[in-house]
Amino acid sequence: MLQEGDTLPAFELPDETGKTRSFDDLKGDNGLILYVYPKDDTPGCTVEAQAFRDHAATLGELGYQVVGLSKDSAASHCKFIEKYDLTFPLLTDADGKYLEAIGAWGEKKMYGRTSFGIKRSTFVADATGKLIKVYPNVRAKGHAERVVQDLG
Repeated sequence: MLQEGDTLPAFELPDETGKTRSFDDLKGDNGLILYVYPKDDTPGCTVEAQAFRDHAATLGELGYQVVGLSKDSAASHCKFIEKYDLTFPLLTDADGKYLEAIGAWGEKKMYGRTSFGIKRSTFVADATGKLIKVYPNVRAKGHAERVVQDLG
């Protein structure tokens, strides 16, 4: 997984509308918060998305744009955004190559079982793409609040 001080790899990924987006067209004045989550409209992912929605204005005032990333389709993202009134873009990495590049895809352990999948994590990059905070293996509840506290 990427570490603080690393540069977030460049990306060109489709958002919920199918439009290709990059770091440069998404970042706020001070940077980007890229939160990676396993699946749209599942309990933990919904809690996390709603918390980022509730804090998006505060994070925006701090100069950061919130962006979600998963392997879900654009259509799934559209439904998720509409159902929960999300106020930020959701990117799709259908083949998982970008998720692998940032270290957010791989082996994970839960309830004593090993599987492969998305590792819930968050990457905060400054306006140049340098990572200033990395949150690996995130617990959904309370995470957005921690990000706000750390950046505030």
